[in-house]
Amino acid sequence: MNLLKLVSFLVDFLILVGQFTQIPFRIAFRYLKIVFKYGIMILTRLAILPFQLIRAFMHNISYKIRYFFFGFLICLLAVALEQGYQFIKSLPNPQEIGKSNYSLSTHLYDRNGKLLYEIYHDENRTPVKIDELPPYVYQATIAIEDKDFYLHKGVALTSGILRAIRDAYVNKKIQGGSTITQQLVKSALLTPERTITRKIKEVILAIWTERIYSKDQILQMYLNQVPYGGSAYGVEEAAKTYFGIHAKDLTLSQAALLAGLPQSPSIYSPYVNPDLAISRRNEVLKKMVEQGYITKDEQMQAMTSALNVMPLQSTIKAPHFVFYLKSQLEQKFGSRDIERGGYRVISTLDLNIQNEAERILKEELAKIAYLNVTNGAVLVTRPRTGEILAMVGSVDYFAENNGAFNVTTALRQPGSSIKPVMYSLALEKGYTAATVLSDTPVVFSFPGSPVYRPVNYDGVFHGDVPLRYALANSYNIPAVRVLSTIGVDNFINQARKMGISTWNDSGRYGLSLTLGGAEVTMVDMAKAYGVFANQGYRVDLNSYLKIVDPVSNTQWENRATGVKVIDDGVSYIISDILSDNFARRFEFGPNSALEIPGYKVAVKTGTTDDKKDNWTIGYTPDFLVVVWVGNNDNTPMNQYLASGVTGAAPVWNRVMSFLLKQYGNNNGWFAKPSDVVEKPCYFGKNEYFIAGTESKASCRSSLFGVTPSPTPAP
Repeated sequence: MNLLKLVSFLVDFLILVGQFTQIPFRIAFRYLKIVFKYGIMILTRLAILPFQLIRAFMHNISYKIRYFFFGFLICLLAVALEQGYQFIKSLPNPQEIGKSNYSLSTHLYDRNGKLLYEIYHDENRTPVKIDELPPYVYQATIAIEDKDFYLHKGVALTSGILRAIRDAYVNKKIQGGSTITQQLVKSALLTPERTITRKIKEVILAIWTERIYSKDQILQMYLNQVPYGGSAYGVEEAAKTYFGIHAKDLTLSQAALLAGLPQSPSIYSPYVNPDLAISRRNEVLKKMVEQGYITKDEQMQAMTSALNVMPLQSTIKAPHFVFYLKSQLEQKFGSRDIERGGYRVISTLDLNIQNEAERILKEELAKIAYLNVTNGAVLVTRPRTGEILAMVGSVDYFAENNGAFNVTTALRQPGSSIKPVMYSLALEKGYTAATVLSDTPVVFSFPGSPVYRPVNYDGVFHGDVPLRYALANSYNIPAVRVLSTIGVDNFINQARKMGISTWNDSGRYGLSLTLGGAEVTMVDMAKAYGVFANQGYRVDLNSYLKIVDPVSNTQWENRATGVKVIDDGVSYIISDILSDNFARRFEFGPNSALEIPGYKVAVKTGTTDDKKDNWTIGYTPDFLVVVWVGNNDNTPMNQYLASGVTGAAPVWNRVMSFLLKQYGNNNGWFAKPSDVVEKPCYFGKNEYFIAGTESKASCRSSLFGVTPSPTPAP
């Protein structure tokens, strides 16, 4: 009964509202007809047409129903006006630009709670006046950020807003479509949330700001407000940070580089990705030419001028990892949110392992400086979770000659370290570890290409060789022969599903691919070898364990997941071959740097023919270590550098030994999968086979050990 009374009361109330508003509506309509009879009669009729239709519809029905309808409309209008008023009231005043919305520092820690870095702890700003700057400083910003800046009124409907609407409804994310004015109010007045409501506020404030300030004032505030990376906020501090000069003294080339930074300061940072920073600078210069700000000659001169960036001085720990982590966070959460969110990020890094890897790398490189080896890198991961435990991107991050360049994410040729990936496909295609391969002279000829004569690292041939020994000793000719039968495209697909992300143009590659003829990154090689360590599962690398917001709410927590990409039996056999010190003794000897006494470790080396890249990659169930040595400028190392004896292998041996002795399990090795069987084979040793393939192996004990030919055939 109470519910019926309540409904009855609401109905009577709406009828009452309708009664009191009926007369004013009639009077309003009558006067509107008189006022607008001449001049805008058509517009007036269109405006009152809906009400006339409603009145006509209501004419023959109950007065109470008609009053109820009008009362409902009036209340609905009142609610809408109230909500609109509250929304407008909640908007910040554009006159507060530069006075509010300062950031909270985000802290990055290692896995044990040791502080690595504070992101944007201070916002150093030194305001400059736009009329004190060379025109190309702000023209570069306009060219890359908002080419129609002087034409729109704060919002670019045709390009920006429509693109933002498309992203919102097609890609389910709110981004893009921002003019310089929108970016200014977003940076200075709004929160970093990505919602439709925030976007509406941004649009309203941008239009409001354009009514208050001139275009030059807006541009000046933008140049003084936005972040350029690190603690550099505003173009003046950016000029000091990166070039050690005032903004008024920037060259065209320097101004173009700075103009490209605000979109993503970490990704385009010359400290983190110098090649990408140069590419971004060139993109800015190209747009300046297209929009008539500079000439083609000025563009070419700016593109060829050297950019001498100031060394970054900081108390930062594990700097290559920190900026890699920061880039990963920005890709997931957005740069503004990370820069100003006040988060506590618990990373995967173990600072003890990091410090030891840095020390070992520096000491070992000092020993081989006479071989023209100036740089190196170390990457340590936990395969089953993909956690990065250490990332040493160069021997000295603060060195003047590109020390900040992170080799672990750079493109390098892997040499023979890529062979296990190829041989894993061979095992899936019916080869076995006992399959006899021919290590004899061979010539491959393809239409339109020069003939290809692969040779071995040691310069000799070894006759008929079982696959186990061909891989363990890293013989080139058998690997090329196998690839010619299983197919280059199939190998590329195998590498991609195991984690190699850089082989995008299959038409570029030939049979030399299995000898390391195409670039990879250390990060990708860690993923690919991690498949073997995870018994067939690919687990992507991860740089953070947990992210906590300023009020201690956990925003994200790592839960590693793997994707099965190859058979676990194949992984087991590859791991067994790479850990077989007896099998590799023919090329490396019984006591090489690849052997760690008392531990079973799978390991593979790789050296390019021109000695530009030298790798060692090894793993256990618990740890995976990737080491590279060489020179940043791709100059060759001394030809006396020997894979497995000098270069990367000693670094790898010391890092892996440290891990196994401090954190490892002496008895830990991979469990033999149920589909793997054993059969006595060469040298009286048992060989492993995928069940059903053991009958393919003859295992003739006299097969291997034939005296090799002394020189390759001409």
